[in-house]
Amino acid sequence: MGGFFGVAAKEDCVFDLFFGTDYHSHLGTRRAGMAVYSRESGYNRAIHNIENAPFRTKFDKDVNEMNGSMGIGCISDYEPQPLMVRSHHGTYAISTVGKVNNTGAILKDLFDRGHSHFLEMSGGEINATELVAAIVNQKDNLVEGIKYAQEIIDGSMTILIMTPKGIYAARDRLGRTPVAVGKKEGAYCVSFESFAYLNLGYVEERELGPGEIAVITPEGIQTLANPGKDMKICTFLWVYYGYPSSSYEGISVEKMRYNCGALLAQRDDVRPDIVAGVPDSGTAHAIGYANRSGIPFSRPFIKYTPTWPRSFMPTIQTQRNLIAKMKLIPVHDLIQDQSLLLIDDSIVRGTQLRETTEFLYHSGAREVHIRPACPPLLYGCKYLNFSRSSSEMDLITRRILKEMEEEGRKIDLKNYVDPDTPEYEEMVGRICKQLNFTSLRFHRLDDMIASVGIEREKLCTYCWDGRE
Repeated sequence: MGGFFGVAAKEDCVFDLFFGTDYHSHLGTRRAGMAVYSRESGYNRAIHNIENAPFRTKFDKDVNEMNGSMGIGCISDYEPQPLMVRSHHGTYAISTVGKVNNTGAILKDLFDRGHSHFLEMSGGEINATELVAAIVNQKDNLVEGIKYAQEIIDGSMTILIMTPKGIYAARDRLGRTPVAVGKKEGAYCVSFESFAYLNLGYVEERELGPGEIAVITPEGIQTLANPGKDMKICTFLWVYYGYPSSSYEGISVEKMRYNCGALLAQRDDVRPDIVAGVPDSGTAHAIGYANRSGIPFSRPFIKYTPTWPRSFMPTIQTQRNLIAKMKLIPVHDLIQDQSLLLIDDSIVRGTQLRETTEFLYHSGAREVHIRPACPPLLYGCKYLNFSRSSSEMDLITRRILKEMEEEGRKIDLKNYVDPDTPEYEEMVGRICKQLNFTSLRFHRLDDMIASVGIEREKLCTYCWDGRE
């Protein structure tokens, strides 16, 4: 995944840029960067690896040396950015958030047009932001270039381009990721997370619509390409990725999670001693469940964060699982002989939640009932880089269905989307048994959509039901 922040100001913007970008640290764990522009000294840029230290630590020196009235910054799980590009459009800085599924076809087209070349990253892949810049450069002006990129990219792509004239912000064609605009006297900003500018003195101006292209200057925001009518914003932003104090399309993340937990409780029939959330993303769901059910909310284990920031997460999955486990410290007096109902945002591979459950049993729990805050994940996301998973077989659901297929069963995925089918019930039962839960009940898709409060047609639910 990734996040971004941009500022256009009449005075120096580096302070706002530094902290606005830092407020996106929950969205990426590998790379971060800032680029600034001033009329006197031109462009300046810094990019650092943040795998072993948080953003603030790595950029503390840079922020004291940079100056400029405009800047863009990003946090990324993948490619280094922002990039500096020199083309017939002039020199500009560019940052992106999204996913390109048809890189090969786009590269072939670019190579057929001329003698283009691309730098390979360490993993042998092309930097997606560099690819987007190359697409943009095919057209006579930036707006037409951005439109062209949105048109030919299979996947999703939100783009920030900083020029001496202003910051061009383009929300992806179907609005799968948000773009919020804030303002204060003498400055405007653009941000993935709407809360990121509040403590910097900005107030909410508006959100860009799907596919909208706008330019931000110190004087204001001007739309250069009108938004489209269709939207498919990612529902998982509310369930997990979004920070609790954010809102998208006017819907609060924290409030949605309370709604989510309440609807989970409304359909449940177990009566545990306490309700708890897997910190941090499961906590709000658990509060909503506890408030609706009347069962006490408790924190039977605490996440140790002083020296274990989220950014310190290795890329190797086995190491990630170990560190995720090491972060959780048990409170034995709240676990011993207790029946616990535990809410997590989702079950992806199932590895960490199984280890968490075993951890609770070993700490004295009598029962561990699991309630994921979203339906079973049946499809790998093809629109956003939400996961490092290279195959849908990383999903616990698909591994269970593969086992059933090997037993001679004919598998039709549609039957495992519907929570009212016997096939769905069997799949959930097998997951429950394999992960050693006392009981397992997923959130229903219809209830989750109701928790958001936006029409289903405007929400992307592909990872749960395969609907594009």
